Amino acid sequence: MLQDVLIKREIYASEEHQMMQQMIRDFIKNEVAPQMEQWEKDGMVSRAIWERAGELGLLCIDMPEAYGGAGLDFSFSALFMEELGRKGISGPGFSLHSDIVAPYILKYGTEAQKKKYLPLMATGEMITAIGMTEPDCGSDLQALRTTAVDKGDHYLVNGQKTFITNGYMSDMSIVAVKTNPGTPQEGISLLIMESAWDGFEKGVPFKKIGMKAQDTCELFFDDVKVPKENLLGQEGMGFKMMMTELARERMSVAISAIGGAKGALEDTIEYTTTRRAFKSPIAGFQNTQFKLAECATQLQIHQTFVDRCVALLAEHKLTPESASMAKYSASDMHGKVVDECLQLFGGYGYMWEYPIARMYADNRVARIYAGTNEIMKLLIARGLFKEMFQEMKARAKQKMQKA
Repeated sequence: MLQDVLIKREIYASEEHQMMQQMIRDFIKNEVAPQMEQWEKDGMVSRAIWERAGELGLLCIDMPEAYGGAGLDFSFSALFMEELGRKGISGPGFSLHSDIVAPYILKYGTEAQKKKYLPLMATGEMITAIGMTEPDCGSDLQALRTTAVDKGDHYLVNGQKTFITNGYMSDMSIVAVKTNPGTPQEGISLLIMESAWDGFEKGVPFKKIGMKAQDTCELFFDDVKVPKENLLGQEGMGFKMMMTELARERMSVAISAIGGAKGALEDTIEYTTTRRAFKSPIAGFQNTQFKLAECATQLQIHQTFVDRCVALLAEHKLTPESASMAKYSASDMHGKVVDECLQLFGGYGYMWEYPIARMYADNRVARIYAGTNEIMKLLIARGLFKEMFQEMKARAKQKMQKA
C-alpha cells in the first residue's frame, strides 16, 4: 500500500493532528463528497457547508482564538488542504478564505477590522474573496487598472476583476486598486469591500473546464464608495503586501497538489489491483508497476520538500523563492501523476463519474493561478541573480533621473 512505501511524516504525527485528520476525513466523506454532484450542477457549493465547516473549527484554523480562530499553527491548515486535495474536493473555496484573505486582515488590518471580519469568517457566516486579476492584468499586478479616487472621507472605486474564486458567493473581498491615479503618488493599495455596497456587482459564474463546483466570476465596481477605514494597511503599500503574502497562497497550491497526487495514486493502486485484463490484474503488468513506482517516487520527493516548506511557513521563515519552487514543481508533478493514473484506468478514466476524471480536469489550473509556473521560475531566477537585477534597476533609475 502507498502509506507503507512513503516515509512516515513527522509534520502530522502529533495526537492533535491525528484527531483533526480523522475529523476532516469524516467531514469530507459524510458531508462534502455526497453533495459534489449537486454542487457541480449548481456551479457553487451551499452556504450550509461553509457554516458547518465553521462549526467544526475548520475555517481560519491558525487565526488567534481572540478573533474566532482555532489558534493552531499553519500545519493544521495544511492538513485540511491536503485532505481536500486527496479526495479531489475542489468546490468549497475554504483555503482562499482562511489561508489567503484572513492572514491579510490579521497581519495588516486595524483592530477594528480584525474584530469586525475575522470572527464572521471563522464561523462561515461571511464568505470572502480576493480581487487581484483583471481582464488585462494577470501575473503582472503592476498593470492593474481598477482605480480608487480619494474623496476625503472615502474612496470612489471603479474597475473590474476577473477569475475571482468565491466571487459569486462572497460577502466581502480584499480588492487591489490604484490610488492617486495619474499623480506622482500613484500606487497600489488594498481595500476591504463589502458585496452589498451600491455599485458593487457580480457577473454570472464562469463555465470552466474543471472545478465546476467552485464559483468563479467577475466583479464590477461602478462608483463604489469605500470608507477610508476600510483601507487595509497603508496607502500605496499594496504591492509589497501582496508580494509578501503570495508565498502562503503558493504553498496552498503545492499542498493541495501533494494531496491530489496521493489521492490519484491510492485510487489507481486499488483500481489496477481489481481490474483484470488478459486474465490477470492490471497491476500484474510490469508497465503498470513501473508507472506507479515512478509516480510514487515523485510524490515522495515532493512531499518531503513541501513538508519542510510547511514547517518553515509555520515558523515564518519560508522564503518567496522556496514557495515558488514548491508551487511550480508540485503542481507540475501533480499534473503528470494524474495523467499517468488516468491512462491506467483506460476508457473509464475519461468518464466523469470516476474521481480520476475530475482530478484531471480540476488540477490543470494549478499551473496557472497564484502566479503561472513560468512566473515562478522567473521569481526563482531573480533570487539567484539578485545583485545583478538590483544593479540593472539602479542604472535604469539613474537614466530616468538624468532624463
